[in-house]
Amino acid sequence: MAEQGAEHGTESNERFRSRVRDWLESNLTGEFAGLRGLGGPGREHEAFDERLAWERHMAEAGWTCLGWPAEHGGAGLPLDKQVIFHEEYARAEAPATVSHLGQELLGPTLIAFGSREQQERFLPPIRAVEELWCQGYSEPNAGSDLAAVSTSAVREGDEWVITGQKVWTSLAHVADWCFVLARTEPRSPGSRKHAGLSYLLVPMDQPGVEVRPINQLTGTSEFNEVFFDGARTAADMVVGEPGDGWRVAMGTLAFERGVATLGQQIGFRRELEDLTRLARENGALDDPTIRSELARAWVELDVMRAHALRTLGSTERGAAEVAKLLWANWHRDLGELAMRVRGAASLVTGGGAEDFDQWQRLFLFTRADTIYGGSNEIQRNVIAERVLGLPRERRGEVRQ
Repeated sequence: MAEQGAEHGTESNERFRSRVRDWLESNLTGEFAGLRGLGGPGREHEAFDERLAWERHMAEAGWTCLGWPAEHGGAGLPLDKQVIFHEEYARAEAPATVSHLGQELLGPTLIAFGSREQQERFLPPIRAVEELWCQGYSEPNAGSDLAAVSTSAVREGDEWVITGQKVWTSLAHVADWCFVLARTEPRSPGSRKHAGLSYLLVPMDQPGVEVRPINQLTGTSEFNEVFFDGARTAADMVVGEPGDGWRVAMGTLAFERGVATLGQQIGFRRELEDLTRLARENGALDDPTIRSELARAWVELDVMRAHALRTLGSTERGAAEVAKLLWANWHRDLGELAMRVRGAASLVTGGGAEDFDQWQRLFLFTRADTIYGGSNEIQRNVIAERVLGLPRERRGEVRQ
């Protein structure tokens, strides 16, 4: 893997792009040929086992964990080549990956904050796609206000005992492990809410863990509730120091919106191209309002790409929040525009969730885009308070 990373790192971008394109073309064949375009948000149920096999095939060829340093088993690729890979992956309509949370979130977190023992234990199976992860952050009363988590972990001998509930946990039903933000020290009067939190690595296959799927508007269930009722993990499964979980958790969130977003935008462009083609075929493009909205969507997509490229790898405050606002609102609006392009036909299905067409699924699932990964309200508050220096919003006040 390190040798391949060194080889890629010295190639020109044009040569590297050609290499990626050729590999995808020659490998998305045979048993993997039918996976093109499958999976992704709202469609994680599609050919899951087959996509897992595909990603393990990628790992064997050295195409996972491209941004990880070579000393940790990654390819150590610079940002420009990572962008190229994700763009070509999207252009090839390769299937959505199943190990994003491990590769893009937990792996970089362990590299930045984990102990050598944790890195040696967990990084190799993440890179090989042998262990899958989920994220235990949000709770019923602590979704947007992450510092208010109440899930607790108490030290008993050589173990932590975890009790509480997490919600909106993507792919928990297939995960082997969960990185959990839990309160290991009770709050004292006047203390800051995020004090006393710890970042724990918890095995999912144990009697104290129950996963309940959440049925969505699309009829699928990729989100879950997770109940910890005396679940246990070893004492050394704390990333960083006990009580320092907030800093580690914020580090994880900083990794969440990386180069993969540029590949995501390739998928958005394909959706917009398909919708424009549909509007031309069914006559909706003759409507000046529809035509104007489609043109606006094209311009906004180019603005999104320009912003992503400008802020890629940047530590500029607010950049990630702005990016999330841009793509989430754009994608939601595209779903609404798709309904207008389709007209009355958009209201009719065969009667079940499995009968939704691509535009109905797009409309329904993108309602969640402005909520998961940080709601619009929270992104705007972060920008207002931490970037613009405006007064903090009064929590709990009644708005008129």
